[in-house]
Amino acid sequence: PLTSPLVMDVLKDIPKEIAGSPMIRTDKEGNMIWVAAAIASFGITANKQVLSSYGFELSDVDEWKDLASPYFGVVEPPIIGVADATRSTSNTRMYEIIVQRYGWVEGWKIITLMGANARIYDESGLVRDAVIRGDIAAGITIDFYGYTAQLQNPNTVYMIPKDGSIVNGDPIALLKGCPYPEAAQAFIAWVLSPEGQTVWMDPNVNRMPINPKVFEVTEEGKKRIALKEAYERTLKASTIEFSDELALSYEEALRWFFFATITNAHTELREAWKAISTAYIQGKIDDEQLKKLIDVLASPLNIKFKDPKTGEEMVFSQETAQYVNKFIRDPNYRNNLLKQWTEASKERCEKALELLKEMTGG
Repeated sequence: PLTSPLVMDVLKDIPKEIAGSPMIRTDKEGNMIWVAAAIASFGITANKQVLSSYGFELSDVDEWKDLASPYFGVVEPPIIGVADATRSTSNTRMYEIIVQRYGWVEGWKIITLMGANARIYDESGLVRDAVIRGDIAAGITIDFYGYTAQLQNPNTVYMIPKDGSIVNGDPIALLKGCPYPEAAQAFIAWVLSPEGQTVWMDPNVNRMPINPKVFEVTEEGKKRIALKEAYERTLKASTIEFSDELALSYEEALRWFFFATITNAHTELREAWKAISTAYIQGKIDDEQLKKLIDVLASPLNIKFKDPKTGEEMVFSQETAQYVNKFIRDPNYRNNLLKQWTEASKERCEKALELLKEMTGG
């Protein structure tokens, strides 16, 4: 645990919590385990030029739910970008934000349709790079990827979604069994100090400092007016109540469910959603019919499977995800679920297409 007076002294400038996410973590005994060294928000980085070339504006991608729009479902190749949840912790956090903002069922509908609209990348940095190059019009990214994009391509802009995001703390901690705990904690105290925080001011780093004094008392910080403004916007924009504990209770299950139902079944998912989106845009189905089709195609409660441990029939509710989360690190258990989830996802795509044919008479 962190016990040094040097660390304790600098902590007076560090916020303990921002928007439900802890900036300081303690154990059950109250010992300090880690402190955030930087903060980050999560949002959408967009390329204004690419959006415009397809007839879209920034206002068409300034909310999470916008990225699930049927108007992106008809665009080929896809111009939305996301990273697979099993390959990106930052994108996983964004999916967790969405399910906590909209609720488990509606949140998963948005995530699933966002995936259907998107190119799915193997890492979050590739999403950012695709926006910078203009391969895609918008992608979900952590904030500093967005600020890096803005520096590299002035046509890009990072936005904290209007329907809510969070601020997350990136921690620094003392390694267990560290042979020089006093020196290590002196370094931690320096990292948290305004002087230490100047590393985040480098235009090539573009991180949000945890200690706002860096903008007031250091030359590097005083120069970063835009970053200070972004810091202040970030604090104001963190409007959703987010539970870190709730997210952790289903995190592994969420990651692998995404992989099975969206990444593995992407071809079928995209094909079904494109057909539905096309029918909607052409006026062949109305809003109510679209809603019914989305329920079939994207509700997590339509994924039925058997628990590999007990053989019990289940649907992917939040409670089931929390149960599965306890066992999913076991490769045999996980592989069994992945097979079932992928097959169930492909089946619901077929069901959605069948329902669409019934609705349109084709």
